[in-house]
Amino acid sequence: MAYINVPEGVPGIRALVMFRPETGKPLYDLAQVLLRGESPLSEAERELIATYVSYLNDCTFCMSSHAAAARCLFSDNKDTVDAVLKDMQHANVSEKLKTLLHIAGKVQILGKEVLPEDIEAARKLGANDREIHDTVLIAATFCMFNRYVDGLASLTPTDPAEYDAMGKRMTEKGYQLPTTG
Repeated sequence: MAYINVPEGVPGIRALVMFRPETGKPLYDLAQVLLRGESPLSEAERELIATYVSYLNDCTFCMSSHAAAARCLFSDNKDTVDAVLKDMQHANVSEKLKTLLHIAGKVQILGKEVLPEDIEAARKLGANDREIHDTVLIAATFCMFNRYVDGLASLTPTDPAEYDAMGKRMTEKGYQLPTTG
């Protein structure tokens, strides 16, 4: 049960943004720009970064919902998501994406953990300023989202089918302020 009076039965951040739409709208707008807007990183890669950071933060709701979205976007390669969560360094993703995930993991700990050599390693593998920027901002944003969801004890479903439906909705409709659960 959530710590505040949010719409009953509405999971995760959806209930929180319905509770306070004036703050929820900018959060959803930011998610839409970061995860669905123009970027040299694919939507699947950006969802994977969000998933990875949420996994590191032990935020079950965000990790599960964004993993479901990433699986939809990776389509035939949906096992990539679970491989990254199991062992990112041995997952079947590009070395460039591994360095970006490494940077995201450092942001999850503390922004100052990202060192010049981390950025240089990403650059050597072809990452450009925009990819590095977007990785850091997605990681930082999801640290905030994770803490928002868990700090107010939002409803976290246990049925994987519910997350599959969320992932499909997020990939098809993007991030729009909900009016109902």
